[in-house]
This record gives sequence, C-alpha cells and structure tokens, in this order.
Amino acid sequence: MASDSEPTPASHSDQTFDVLVIGAGIIGLSIARQFLIGSDLSVAVIDKAVPCSGATGAGQGYIWMASKTVGSEGWELALRSQKLWEELAESLKDQGLDPLQLLGWKKTGSLLVGRTPEESDKLKRMVQQQCEAGLRAEYLSASDLHVKEPELMVDKDTGAAFLPDDSQLNARRAAEFLEKGNRHYSSKGRYAEFYNDPVISLLRSGSSGEVEAIKTSRNILHSKKAIVVAAGCWSGSLMSDLLRESEIVLDIPVKPRKGHLLVLENFNSFQLNHGLMEAGYIDHHHTAVPLPSVSTSGLLDDHDGQALSVSMTATMDTMGNIVLGSSRQFAGFCTEVEESIVNRIWGRAGEFFPKLREKPLSDFSQSREVRVGLRPYMPDGKPVIGPVPGLANVFLATGHEGEGLTMALGTAEMLADMVLGNPQKVDSTPFAVHGRF
Repeated sequence: MASDSEPTPASHSDQTFDVLVIGAGIIGLSIARQFLIGSDLSVAVIDKAVPCSGATGAGQGYIWMASKTVGSEGWELALRSQKLWEELAESLKDQGLDPLQLLGWKKTGSLLVGRTPEESDKLKRMVQQQCEAGLRAEYLSASDLHVKEPELMVDKDTGAAFLPDDSQLNARRAAEFLEKGNRHYSSKGRYAEFYNDPVISLLRSGSSGEVEAIKTSRNILHSKKAIVVAAGCWSGSLMSDLLRESEIVLDIPVKPRKGHLLVLENFNSFQLNHGLMEAGYIDHHHTAVPLPSVSTSGLLDDHDGQALSVSMTATMDTMGNIVLGSSRQFAGFCTEVEESIVNRIWGRAGEFFPKLREKPLSDFSQSREVRVGLRPYMPDGKPVIGPVPGLANVFLATGHEGEGLTMALGTAEMLADMVLGNPQKVDSTPFAVHGRF
C-alpha cells in the first residue's frame, strides 16, 4: 500500500480506473485532484516523464488578472481559477497550515508597467474596465509607482495598473502539494501514478468503437468513464499518434513556444514588493510574429525565423530569489539554454531596474539558474477543453500557453463537470474542440 508521500508503483499488468489523465503537469494533477475530491471515481495519472518536467516546472508562478482582458473569452475562466486558488489558500489557513510554505502562495499584487503616454492611456482604460468588472484595481502615476517600487526607474510618462489581489505561486511546490493530496486516495484504491511510462496507443472496443483503454510502454490501463489528454505542448502530436490508425481526422494545432527565465539566487541587495510586468508583455503573449515598433520591448526580431520576443517580468520568490523573464519563441521542442536570450532578458530588466546594471551578468555565474520551458501555444489564444469529436469519452485539456498555472483549477473544475454531467460554473463553449479546427 502506498503512503501519501510515495508514488504508487506501476505494476506490469492490466488495471482499471474510472478516469485516466495523461500528463502530470499542473493541469493534469489539478484535474486528477478535482475528480478525487468532487466524486467517488478512481483516477490514474500517466506521464512519459515525471511531474513538472514540462512547462509547469519552468514557470514564473503568476496568478494574475492584470494581464487579462475584461470580456475576453478566457476572462471568466481566469477569474474563476483565481477564486479557486484563493479559496484553497484560505482553506489551508483555516486548517492552521501555511499556504506560503505549501504552495509558495503570497498575495503580492501585480503591477503592469507602461512607459509611454500611449501605454498609460491604455492602462487607464484597462483599470476602468477591471473596476467595472468587480476587481480591485487602480492606476498609479509615476510618483505613486515609485513609492510602491523604489527600485523601479520611473519618469514623467511612467505609470502602472495595480491589482492588489493578484498573487504568486511556486509552481513546483504547488504541483507537489497537489500530488501529495492526490496520493491520500491511494490507500482507498482510488489513485495511482504511472510515471516514466509513455502512452503508445488507444485501445478501442470492436463493437462500439469507444476507447476503452490505453496502452503504455509497460501497462494496459482501462477506463470506465473518461480519458483526459493534458500533455501540454505534446498533446497535439500525441493525439496524432494515437489516432493514426483510426478514421478520425483531428489536427490540434497546439505547438511548443519556448521560454527562458533567469533566476538570481539570494540577491539580497535588491527588493521587489510586487510582481511586475511591462505592458508590452500582453501583446507578445498573444502574438506569434514581430509587432510594430509601438511595442514597449523593442526587442522583437526574427531570430532565425523563430519570432522572438523578450519582455520584462520580475518577481521575488519565497526564497528571496529574483525571477526575471521572459522570452517567447518558436523553436520546436528544443529546450537548450540560449545565452544570447538570457543576456537579452538581463539587459531588458536593467532598463527598468538601474541597480541591475551595476554588475555584469557574469558576476552571477555561480548563483543563477536558467529555466527553459515549452508553453503549449494555440493560434487563437484559447485553451482547448472538451471532448474529442468522434470519441465521446476522450477529452482534451491543453493549449493554456503561459497561463496553465493561472487557469489550472478552473480548467480542472470545468473538465470534471463535463465528465460528471454537473452544471458548468463557466461557459465552456469557447474552449470546445468541435468547430475550432
């Protein structure tokens, strides 16, 4: 019998579960958790590697509404997810536990910084819309912003949208917390993990054509209720492989969008009070090609046809490390560190924080980490959440790009409600597979 701190070892045999979840990132683990706490179904999580080996482990940890557009198709899902994260943090406090320790959760608030009159006008409109939508938000002038963040360079044209209720998480801690919580159900026979065990094929019933099991490198796992593909940027290619010998034609255009983050450890001479992001980040988040020069970053170029963008993001994690980002580029499934991009991130951060220009990046060679992850990018900017046409018991949950952590709990709730036939808390229509591709 597995304890709640050790994974259930995969046995080399046929096993049956109600729900199979393919992918052990923040989305997959959250979906497994939702079924476990919201029903009496049994769940298995399958991954070709281990948790946090994809985009989740390389993320910066935002739970931010500052970068979301009021009324957009993802707005309600992000808002619902933020509420669920807050409820989880509060429930831990009610139990006498520390969400900072367990999740790396802290309500730092976020600042979306603009440095031109055009950006300031845009931020003022955003703040007005956010307030009308029920969020706490305010526009900060240069002098007010300087009080909030003394390290930030401001001039007369600098301003920011400030959302005090935005928060941060440590993605790895959050994933570990979810995984540990899921493992409590192992002793009840309701949960198992199959890691380092790639999915090879779907096994369909000869009579109904319904998918009844998946074959992995070591096991055959049967499903009585649903199979959920939540494999991040690998979801599209995985579905293509799984459907290759079927009559179903489905092209999920999710593709990897590479990102670098620079982590400076124990940088005690520098203090950030909030999470910061430059206004141009929003445009770069949803754009796959270089933008006009109106963009704040000024660092978009073709980079060997990879449509590279670099925008300033800055947070301070629970250990006092500074996390600087971020880059976006299309480079296939390559996860190699590119020092030229790391240098651009450092240079861009220095344009906002003069103190960072006091030392060359080479001085931090022994106290830095570079995280590289592959965000699951969708061309229309929306995740895919819902059943696969022609395979009623197979569901997709992918394509969140850089918002997987933000939207994880809301996505899990939406997907579980679909499978269980519960009323939807958020309209799932914009995220449906059917009619999108």
